Amino acid sequence: MNIIAWIILGLIAGAIAKAILPGNDPGGIIVTIIVGIVGSVLGGFLAQEVFGISGNQGFFDLTTWIIAILGAIILLVIYRLVTGRRA
Repeated sequence: MNIIAWIILGLIAGAIAKAILPGNDPGGIIVTIIVGIVGSVLGGFLAQEVFGISGNQGFFDLTTWIIAILGAIILLVIYRLVTGRRA
């Protein structure tokens, strides 16, 4: 999967992460979407490099979605801890 696909997947993963972790985030939905995109790309990179799990199976592969959503959730939690505002 190329970077454009990871960005599109990140948009959706950011929305799913926001639904799983509701609350007022500093910056609103735009920042949450950006965090989702970065988390998705970072999750895909780390899954492949650290754990040897390939997230490049395709856009509709379940592993790819799980990696993207977990990456977005982890980055959203880190973002909330750094900014100091939790739901």
